[in-house]
This record gives sequence, structure tokens and C-alpha cells, in this order.
Amino acid sequence: MAFAASLAKLQAEVSCPICLDYLRDPVTIACGHNFCSSCIHQRWEGLQGTFPCPVCLHHCPDRSLERNTQLCHMTEIAKQIPTSGSQRKMHEEMPLCAKHNEVLTLFCETSLELLCPQCKGSLDPPDQPLIPIEEAAASHRKILKRHIGTLTNNLENAETVYRKQDENTWEVKRKMEKQREELDYECKEIKSFLEEERNEIDKDLLMEENDVEEKLTKNGRQILYHRFRLSSLLSKTKDKCLQTDEDLLTGIERIHNRYGNRETPAVFSCELQKEIFTLPPHYFGLHKMMGTFQVELTLDPETAHPDLIMSSDRKSVSYRRPDGLPNPQALISSPAVLSSEEIDAGRHFWAVKVIGAGEYFLGVCKESFVINTPISSSANNGYWQYQLLTRTCGVVPTGQRKIGVFLDYELGEISFYNLNNWSYMYGITDKFTEKLIPYFSIASSSESLTISIIRV
Repeated sequence: MAFAASLAKLQAEVSCPICLDYLRDPVTIACGHNFCSSCIHQRWEGLQGTFPCPVCLHHCPDRSLERNTQLCHMTEIAKQIPTSGSQRKMHEEMPLCAKHNEVLTLFCETSLELLCPQCKGSLDPPDQPLIPIEEAAASHRKILKRHIGTLTNNLENAETVYRKQDENTWEVKRKMEKQREELDYECKEIKSFLEEERNEIDKDLLMEENDVEEKLTKNGRQILYHRFRLSSLLSKTKDKCLQTDEDLLTGIERIHNRYGNRETPAVFSCELQKEIFTLPPHYFGLHKMMGTFQVELTLDPETAHPDLIMSSDRKSVSYRRPDGLPNPQALISSPAVLSSEEIDAGRHFWAVKVIGAGEYFLGVCKESFVINTPISSSANNGYWQYQLLTRTCGVVPTGQRKIGVFLDYELGEISFYNLNNWSYMYGITDKFTEKLIPYFSIASSSESLTISIIRV
């Protein structure tokens, strides 16, 4: 009994772990395991960089193979030893044809099934292509490897989409929080009777947020499930490639059919509805004015005072107090800049946000008026402005103040509005005959002040 066991171990040692047959032209790889030369070349086909051992998964640095002459002689000797009962049993357990009870050695490329030699005569149609299972396994192994590459890319895409979905979720939360901050900010500036309206809007926001989060969560689960399916299919395909030829080709049609419908679900996108107050009657005109007549302005760098710093998008300007000797212009004028747009008709509304402490001026001037000069700023010289002051104490939260300017050219009216509490501040009436240009100025006595053109 011990002799039989030792004999079985010897025959196992001279068998290839890939094809399970006696080693043919045996070679040894870096980890010390032995394989048929053709089997290990076929297993490593298409790989680059590192080459895993099919037995221990040790990564071999290259394809260098050492031919094992001594093991080749041992294999030839082992072949001469009479087959033991256990070996006969192993051969008996090889898959047999259900119709002819013969070993399955052929593969039909049309029906994708294993056949024995006698099955040739019963094929319908009879000219179906039949190839040896080794050749068929090699061909389909290549196909499966291509599928592995495709599945890997699809899985990476699914991971990317899922990350975007996660970022989208947080972006929605951030927008919701920002809307709440703006809502609280406006409510503190408006009279107490608007508090009830604020609570109603907050409820609507909460309902919208819950609805959006529910859709985002559902969309996230779909992507997560799709990612799980791709990962599972990739794992099963890899395992299938490591099976023996017979096991690999058994049920291969079912494996191929799984590669359909791999499209990753799209990320759910939503447009948040902007909630606004149902304002009291004397606020209706201001909201209609903003919605109807608001214009996009940009600052003209050619007209900017040297002590003003303009942003790259030409929407903001800041005052920079000069170091050392003051600029001569700073002693005789307030640093100013004009917009690039000219107005000679119609109604126009624009808004600014002011951050910092100091004096600033908003208004319009004639096209012919020369700014940043000692010329007195007055309506007689073609300049209409309103002077404002913001301090470091007692200002609106976060130090921001929003001012709206409305120009009716035909009526000759310029109106200024406090957009923090939606109130009217000041008005100018005159007769306009030339082109007018929006005007922005910061007093040179200001500590640090920034004026930004905004959209409300």
C-alpha cells in the first residue's frame, strides 16, 4: 500500500499542474515549479511586466525558462510504470460523451460544446468546424482575456462614476447649506412678519432635499450594484481562465452571454429650485426690476486708477493703499474705474457686493467725463453718484453689503437700493443727453475695500 502511494506521488510530481498530463518538454520557472513548455507559454501569453506562477502566484520578473533535462528523463521513466488503480480511476473520471461514452476531445465552434470523435457523423449540418480541445481552449482563453481587459476598464469607469456620484451628493448638500445660510441671512434683515414665510420655505427646502437625496441614494445603489456585478463577473472570468481546458469550455456559452448589458448607469443630476420670499407689496417692484432689467457688466482696465487691483474676470476691484510716498492722483481724487458698457437708452439694473471698511461711491458718468482727475465730481460736470460708508462694526454678517443701482435713461432717474433688507436708499433725477457709463470708486482714505459686480 505504501509503495502504491509513493508511486502515485511520483506520477503526480511528473505531471503538469496546468494540463494535468505527463510533463512534455518540462521547464522550471523562477519560483521552482515545473510546467510543460507549451502550457506555461500559453498561460503567459499577452502578459507584460510580471508573470504569475499558476500554482503559487509568485511574480516572475521575466519569461526566462530553464529546461529541466533531468525531470524530462524522470517523466519518461514514470510513463513506463504500470498505471495504478488510482490512476485508472483518474482517467475514468475524465469527461465522457453522453451519447458514445468516449472521451471528449473535440470542440464545435458553432454550437460551443465538447464532442467526441464519433459525434462527427451526427452533426447537423455535418460541415460544422471541429477543432481539438487544446486549440479551442487556447482560442477561447484569448477571448476571455480580452473580456478581462474590457471588464477591468468597465469596472474602473464604474468606480469613477461612483466617485463622481459621491461628489455630486456632497455638492448638493453644500448647495443646500448655502441656500439655508442665505435664507437665514435675509430673514435677519427683514421685518419679523416674514419669519412665518421663512419657515414655510425651509420646509419646502427640506422636502426637496429629502426627495433629491432619495433619488441620489437610489442612483448610488444602482451604480454600486452595477459595480458589484462587474467585479463579480471579472472575478469569475479570471477563475474560468485558470481552469483546465475541459472545465473552461464546459458552459462557455453561458459565460459569453453574461457580457451583455455592461453600460454603467448615468449619474443622477438635479437642478435645485431657487426658493424666494413672497415679499410684501412694496418689495414686488424691486424683484420685478431685477428680473427684467438686470445687465451683465465688466470693468474696463483702461480706465482703472493705478491704486486699484482688478480681478482676472474684470468683475471685482480692490483698493491698495500705496507704500512709501502716496500716488499724486490719490491726493486729489478717489480711485475709480468705469465699466466697459455704455448706456444711451432704456432701463438697466446692476448690483454690487462690498466687502471691507471705508467709503465708496457708485453711480454713472457721461462718456465725456474724465475720471481720476482733480475735476470736481458733480452733476454739472456730467457725474452722478451716491456716497456710502461701511464700517468694521455694526455691518451685516460676514462684512458684506449688497447695493443695487437702477437707471431709467428716458425718465432721467438713478435709484439706489439696499439689497440686504430690500429697501430704497436714495434717488437722483436729471436729464440725460449723452451716453452714460456705470462708475465705481473707492475713497483713498479706506483701509481695505473690495467692490464686486454680482448677479442677484
